[in-house]
Amino acid sequence: MKIVVLGGGISTERDVSLVSSRMIYEALKRNGHQAVLLDVYLGYEGDEEEIAHIFEKDCDWGESIGAVRESNPDIESVRAMRKDGGRSFFGPNVLTVCSMADVVFLGLHGADGENGKVQAAFDLLGIRYTGTDYVSSALSMDKSLTKEIFAFYGIPVPAGVQIRKDAEMAKGACPVAFPCVVKACRGGSSVGVSIAHDDKEYQEAVRDAFLYDDEAVVEQYIEGREFTCAVIDGKALPIVEIAPLDGFYDYKNKYQAGSTVETCPADLPPEKTREIQELSERAFTALRLKNYARMDFMMDRDGAVYCLEANTLPGMTPTSLIPQEAKAIGVSFEELCEWILKLALHPDGCPSEGSAL
Repeated sequence: MKIVVLGGGISTERDVSLVSSRMIYEALKRNGHQAVLLDVYLGYEGDEEEIAHIFEKDCDWGESIGAVRESNPDIESVRAMRKDGGRSFFGPNVLTVCSMADVVFLGLHGADGENGKVQAAFDLLGIRYTGTDYVSSALSMDKSLTKEIFAFYGIPVPAGVQIRKDAEMAKGACPVAFPCVVKACRGGSSVGVSIAHDDKEYQEAVRDAFLYDDEAVVEQYIEGREFTCAVIDGKALPIVEIAPLDGFYDYKNKYQAGSTVETCPADLPPEKTREIQELSERAFTALRLKNYARMDFMMDRDGAVYCLEANTLPGMTPTSLIPQEAKAIGVSFEELCEWILKLALHPDGCPSEGSAL
């Protein structure tokens, strides 16, 4: 198939996207596809003749960084790399090349890559893509709306409130008991997320969250064990337990090798495993998700489970979680990419006994 792998962009998760999209691109090439790797923001500066034959050659136009860096990317330097000086999120010829593909594999993360805008544009242009649609993407990107939907469907969530940058509540005392978690409402990869133990830390956490969004979620901190569970085509995969060696599962611990101990399948009693998997499937359905996604959970000291959020375009880096879950059921990274592709091509479910493999 002719496949465009779309990565990069100008979000704080640019590095994650660059590594994910390159891994996907290389897997698809190994699988024999005519794959093109494009940076959604920087685009492709070829002429009409080159574009017409872009799938016939090894076309790798994505920035190569090797691994996710510890600090957030310098977005202004990325903007300066844009040769056409354009302001569009889509770089030169991106939409043209994507429209030539059989399907676009979205390796985007954060901001405009996950909030439904790219998906809506592709829907209008008739471009097929991996992952869920624009409505579910937008709902899942908003942590406050996600919690409301989960609560409506009886999916347990931590107690908390939403605060706005321009509201008095944002300047006052913490609205929940300490310790609490403060999150940028529409962030990802734990960017703009802090744990506060007192008023001073709370005010610092709020200021940090508002660097990334005008709204934030303040919620009860759940002390206990952290888990994540992917859902593909409506069915839950094995659970991963996440145990950072220092602090919580922040940006550094997510993407720096050796920072976190991850166990898959998680060491849980069968009934607790099934509970988390069932909650994952219910969350997938509640948000009207499609193709694949990953749900994050905390389990407190008493064994109560809380769903934190949904990730509609989970990372596909060497340290990412969904490839580990797939591996636990005997699915290689290359097979995982094929599974996701087939779901994009058959949105109502893959043929042949309901499996993509």
